[in-house]
Amino acid sequence: MLTRAITGFLFILTIMAGVYFNAIIALSLFSLIVLLGVDEFYTLVKKSKTIQPIKFWGILTGLVSIIILGLIVLNIVALKLVFIPVLMTFFIFLIELYRKKENPFINVAYTILSMVYIVIPFAMLFHLGYYSGNSFTDKYSFHIILGFFLMLWTNDTGAYLAGRFLGKHKLFERISPKKTWEGSIGGGLLTIGVAYVLSIYFTNLNSTNWIVLAIIVAVFGGLGDLVESMLKRSLNIKDSGNILPGHGGILDRFDGLLLSVPFIYSYLYLIS
Repeated sequence: MLTRAITGFLFILTIMAGVYFNAIIALSLFSLIVLLGVDEFYTLVKKSKTIQPIKFWGILTGLVSIIILGLIVLNIVALKLVFIPVLMTFFIFLIELYRKKENPFINVAYTILSMVYIVIPFAMLFHLGYYSGNSFTDKYSFHIILGFFLMLWTNDTGAYLAGRFLGKHKLFERISPKKTWEGSIGGGLLTIGVAYVLSIYFTNLNSTNWIVLAIIVAVFGGLGDLVESMLKRSLNIKDSGNILPGHGGILDRFDGLLLSVPFIYSYLYLIS
């Protein structure tokens, strides 16, 4: 329990400090998470003997992708350089052509899946650091990114506590037997409360939009947890990794983020 508490404290402190200071540090943090997350994803799926992703090239492509997309947002490089990660992604087909592995298209699909599942959400999250009012700007602010993490952590904690003390009705027993409707609702209500408090101090968004984001986090953050549980169940494992003592792996800690960020980004983009 002590190990879990210490790891959790250091994890939260690292995330908060990483997004607080400036955009370069935030991009560096997200790039490190992508690097570790993609590596963990490939290690995970390789436990199935039928899946052999192109690990080195996939990790390299994921890292180059998040860095170039971030540098484009920072206006350090031109938008046209997006062709580099695009070509690197299509190069996966050529590499697989010469590997002579079984199930080549399954290997290609899982190699590319890491880009969709891990890289794109973190690239979107970084870009949200430039959202203020009702549009994207050229000035970085930690408010939305930090606010998102606070809501995500609140939802997880609230769902756990409400489920433990009030949970009776199973939410999705086939995938996660311990999750309950009471837990999900309790986590969602607590997240909405935190969103209202955030709207008072973080004025990049008004209270209505903060509450909408809280609802998105509560719904899709919970579903993201179930999606990752589905992946782990299909491979018959408990944790995605062991890089975080007492907490599992990178995918275990960011499962809610990976599914909820695209929906948050889409909502804010559509209202801008």
